[in-house]
Amino acid sequence: MKRLDLILSERELDSILKVIDAAGAPGYSVIKHVTGRGPHGAVSDSMDFSGLGANAHVIVFCKPEILPAIRAGVQPLLDYYGGVAFVSDAEPL
Repeated sequence: MKRLDLILSERELDSILKVIDAAGAPGYSVIKHVTGRGPHGAVSDSMDFSGLGANAHVIVFCKPEILPAIRAGVQPLLDYYGGVAFVSDAEPL
């Protein structure tokens, strides 16, 4: 089992979720209004009112064979709009 973590602009969320669904992932979790600090500086949580610039965290647990289809669809979006994605091993309890 693999875990995919994506952090991206909420504006691109629908496009990313369509890719994940089309790849055949069994599901995902979305956490909106994610703040933090990355290589490009801090994300301000003062954007609560407008939501502009807010990030989302998408978590996907899937079989390894689904990852190439997700990567093929997600990578161009991340390259163009920004964001990060990381894959790690996941072991059910």
